Amino acid sequence: MNYRNIRSASFIDRPNRFIAKIQLDGSIELCHVKNTGRCRELLTPGATVFVQEFDTLSRKTKYDLIGVMKGERMVNMDSQVPNKVFQEWMAAGNFLKDITLIKPEAKFRNSRFDFYVETEKDRIFIEVKGVTLEKDNIVLFPDAPTERGVKHIRELMECVDEGYKAYIVFIIQMKGVKYFTPNSETHEAFAHIIRLAQSKGVKVMACDCDVGNDYITVSERVEVKL
Repeated sequence: MNYRNIRSASFIDRPNRFIAKIQLDGSIELCHVKNTGRCRELLTPGATVFVQEFDTLSRKTKYDLIGVMKGERMVNMDSQVPNKVFQEWMAAGNFLKDITLIKPEAKFRNSRFDFYVETEKDRIFIEVKGVTLEKDNIVLFPDAPTERGVKHIRELMECVDEGYKAYIVFIIQMKGVKYFTPNSETHEAFAHIIRLAQSKGVKVMACDCDVGNDYITVSERVEVKL
């Protein structure tokens, strides 16, 4: 996936979950943050950020915050992008080779999953999560407690009980990491439920990404340690 009209800026602060102040070409601007997670280790004063500029007058801000430099590593922060890049990667035959149907935003009972996929043999529900939290080259999810994430995993187990296959896929929005693991320190219930889900047949998968200031693509699978 590619972005257009990317500008480099300096992060100042984040008054709330949705807005950041940035310095761009000597002026202080307001920028929409496309990630409601805490991201405290990423959005530090003076950090180099990459923003997408828009001309439309219907927006409250002229910019979207897309990525940030964490030391020498580029991290994509766009929470809308994991589904998009996973679908591109899947459509190119990198997930399963014999896919006959890809349906985004698919319903199961009263639930809605990111994808429903069919192959010649299987019916599969997939939930995708973006990962931006990294410590010592280990990536973790979540960066804040997520009851919604726990609910999704419970529902994936229900899919398996009904004869479907189910995956939870973690899209790591950076490159050069050792492995993925659930963030037990932040949300023990999430770590517990994902281990239980794996034991019940839910597949847990993680993939890293090649990331630049104006692009992101899924690269390769990363080891998962539960």
